[in-house]
Order: sequence, then structure tokens, then C-alpha cells
Amino acid sequence: MLSELDSLQSEALAALESLQDEAAMEAFRIDYLGKKGRLTAISARMREVPPEQKKDVGAKLNEVREAITGGLDSRLEALQAAKDAASVAGIDLSLPGRPGTGAGSLHPLTQIRDLAVRTLRRMGFTLADGPEIETEWHCFDALNTPEDHPARNESDTFYMPDGKLMRTHTSTVQIRTMETVKELPVRIIAPGAAYRRDEIDATHLSVFNQIEALYVDREVSLADLKGTLEFFFREVFGPKTAVRFRPHFFPFTEPSFEIDVKLEAKGKEDRWIEIAGCGMVDPAVFAAVCKTRGDLLFDPEAVTGFAFGMGLDRLAMILHGITDIRHLIENDARFLRQF
Repeated sequence: MLSELDSLQSEALAALESLQDEAAMEAFRIDYLGKKGRLTAISARMREVPPEQKKDVGAKLNEVREAITGGLDSRLEALQAAKDAASVAGIDLSLPGRPGTGAGSLHPLTQIRDLAVRTLRRMGFTLADGPEIETEWHCFDALNTPEDHPARNESDTFYMPDGKLMRTHTSTVQIRTMETVKELPVRIIAPGAAYRRDEIDATHLSVFNQIEALYVDREVSLADLKGTLEFFFREVFGPKTAVRFRPHFFPFTEPSFEIDVKLEAKGKEDRWIEIAGCGMVDPAVFAAVCKTRGDLLFDPEAVTGFAFGMGLDRLAMILHGITDIRHLIENDARFLRQF
């Protein structure tokens, strides 16, 4: 068997020199090192080796395996080096870079996210995160969303074969946070991506960015919510920004509101723009969390809280006067240089 292993090693290393692409390398690996490969077949015959020879044969098997594996790695590196050299053939890599491109800058979405996070952290909120692939319970059931709600339809939500889904909002982080915290108060913000089956146009994308906030304690009031949002929007849009609250409906808050801000536009009358949704956390949400926790930390009879959420893409568009949301994902340098 020792001579057979020597022959196999010599044959394999010689064959490696003729391989010219990754497909041939993979076929070689399977032929020699795969589960049904030639070296594996020899290894399976170890039980036939006399006891006094097992140590030598075992050592030789390892030596041959390491030699073939090392040769394969070296050949792959050589092929990659040749490919890299070919890709820059005829290019003088010592030439200086193009002048006048200037320093880069943060993407407008990154800028508005950082501004929002900084502002809310100054008010005592902490960052929280959660998975983008979610359960239906965290995305809908725990948030008091009826079973026949349109948002649950496959035409609106990306479902996985196993029943999980791509989260349609970052409100799921609120539920996951309440499931795990040990004490009150809870005061968190959750920026992140959300996914919906929207037709892509000037104002809609199927992947977009949100920021959510949740504050829960024993005497949180609507006045706390109003004061928090008025301060936030005046930090973002300016100290004289007018903010109004309009009654609305969301399954997970009661009462619920949509928020408008009044913005100035040169040569035009000031106009109200809908910008966010908010409300006091519905007691049914607290009840669902208590049930899954198995305690009464979020007893709906004892605690109150508020939540709000908004699209960061929309904030960036309003703040910078961007008319087409698709500009934010196209990586057009002519657009990005403006920020």
C-alpha cells in the first residue's frame, strides 16, 4: 500500500500542473480527495493492513493527503495570480489618481440616520436591534394586527417557505426588546431596513429604511410623546418648524396619530407634509408580551408607553428636496457629490 500511495501522490502532483481553470481544479479535488475519491478509497482499506504496518501506512496517508491538498492550494493561488496579472495588463499602476475627485462624504441616508440617532440619544433613548427575517407573531400577532389585515397578504409581504417573513417594519424590535428586558423603564430606538412588496416608483421602494422608538414606564403620557416629537422635528428641520398631530388608526397604538410638519419652500406657500405615525401603546400589545414572558412586568393595568416610527428615506427626501427615492439607491456619483 505504501508504494501505491507514492504512485498516487506522484500522479496527482503531475496532473495538477496541467489544470488551467477552477472547474478543472474542483473536478481534480473530487477525484482525489472527495468522499468517493481515490485517496479516500485507499483510506477505507486501512482495516486490511497488518497491525504492525498501520502506523507507517497511516502516516503515509496523511503525508499524501497534505501533499495533494498543498499542491491544490498552490495551483489555485498561481491561477489567481495569473488572472490578476491579466486583468491589469497594459495598465500602468504607478500612474497618479485622477485629480479633482475630492474627498468622499456620507450618503444622505447615513447622514439623516446619524442625525436622528444623535438627537434621540440626547433624550435618553438607547439603540436596539433585531433580525430582519422575522416570525409572523413578532411582526403582526404581538402588534395586535388582525388576521385579515391587508398587510398580512402575500401581495404585501415577503414570506419564506418556512412561514417566516421579511419584516415589514422595525416595530418588531419593540416586541423583542420587551420580551427580554429585566426592568423598567424601556426607552429604545431601532433604525433599520424594512421590506414590502411595493411597486418601485418615485416614492416607493421594496426595501426602505425606518426608525422606531418605544418608551414604556409607569406614567408615560401623551404629553411626553408630543414633547418628544416636537423637539425631534425641530432639531431636524429647524427651531421654528410647526408640528401637528392628526387622529389616525394603527392596530398597535391607541390613540394613534399621524404627524405633519409645516415646511417652507422658496416661491411657494408653506405646506403641511405627513411625515410619521405615532401613538400610545395599545394595552393588547402589553398583554401579548406578558403572556410570552410569563410575568407582569408590562402589566397593561400598571404601565403605559408611546411609540413612533418614520421612514428615513422620506426624511432625507424632504430635508434635501429629493424628488425621486430611487436616487438614494443608484450610487450615481453626480447625485451623491451634492451631499
